[in-house]
Amino acid sequence: MDRAELASTIDHTVLGPETTFADVTRVVDEAVEYGMNVCIPPCYVAEAREYAPEDCTVATVIGFPHGQNAPAVKRAEAESARDDGADELDVVINVGRLKAGDRDAVRAEIAAIVEAVPLPVKVIIETALLTDAAKHAACEVAVEAGADFVKTSTGFADGGAAVEDVELMAEYLPVKASGGIGDWKAARAMLAAGAERIGASSGVAIVEDFEASRS
Repeated sequence: MDRAELASTIDHTVLGPETTFADVTRVVDEAVEYGMNVCIPPCYVAEAREYAPEDCTVATVIGFPHGQNAPAVKRAEAESARDDGADELDVVINVGRLKAGDRDAVRAEIAAIVEAVPLPVKVIIETALLTDAAKHAACEVAVEAGADFVKTSTGFADGGAAVEDVELMAEYLPVKASGGIGDWKAARAMLAAGAERIGASSGVAIVEDFEASRS
């Protein structure tokens, strides 16, 4: 893997509750300089799409961070993000529904978004809140609903990406590992475990750490 290949796997992220458009433009500028993608709040997608070069992939989040929005609201969020120019959607499942065993509701919610919006959908299952059995169930539902990726975490629950979770999830769909990945060592472990994307606010540090490790 070279620098460009690594950078293309990274969704350089800014999703905190105090995020301003200035934060978004900084992340976009860094992503363009280093060859990364960006993942930003939905309220800034239209502005970011105008600001960013056409070849910069702009992802945004749906039902973030807790996944408890009504299904119709999540679908409307997804449609709005599409209309604003988002390239990819990271959708938080309803963890409570899943843990209660209501797989049909979780599946229907994701499938409605997949059907409504012809964009890659990454399903955030929030691994830190789930047993291994529930992680398997979440991944199975994501496959059944037609999702494109499964993603470990929002970064807002206790705990983030773990190698063993990435290995489990990679049995089902491509994996985006996200949550607590701050350097090349951590990113490398996730990629080795089967992740195809890395979500991180430390994208620049990961790429620079990678380059330093090769010098």
